[in-house]
Amino acid sequence: MYKEIVKPLIDFFAAVSGLLLLSPILLLVTVLLAFANDGRPFFFQTRPGKNAKLFRIIKFKTMNDKKDANGNLLPDAERLTKIGQFVRKTSLDEIPQLLNVLKGDMSLIGPRPLLPEYLPIYNEEQKRRHIVRPGITGLAQVKGRNTMKFSERLINDVYYIENLSLFLDT
Repeated sequence: MYKEIVKPLIDFFAAVSGLLLLSPILLLVTVLLAFANDGRPFFFQTRPGKNAKLFRIIKFKTMNDKKDANGNLLPDAERLTKIGQFVRKTSLDEIPQLLNVLKGDMSLIGPRPLLPEYLPIYNEEQKRRHIVRPGITGLAQVKGRNTMKFSERLINDVYYIENLSLFLDT
């Protein structure tokens, strides 16, 4: 009952509340990033969601699109804007994903949606991460985020799916 009814309701009402409460910050960051990124404050990327169905994730765009003389994008470190660096450091770049939660593509908590390129390399156990909606945050992020090996993140994703509960989400 929690997974099918309670969790989606919590996600919906928390996303609406979050968007309303964070709207001043959302607006300010949008304006600042629009100036820093030639009028493009948002970044869209295709990611696999529940049942590996592809959807477009929305985040704040923290890097500009500057290119070298050959037309290739400059390295990430050179394209990260000052405001973008702050937005990433404070995880404000995740706020627009509340719209993905409202659309039903994501949950507040669940395995982070990775790139579609990873789909063919998952083993059967790791593929299970796609039986639930991906989350803005998840167990792997709480336990270690980027300090954790990729394989450990996937283990935590499967653990989350097998033990999904209000207690674990809390």
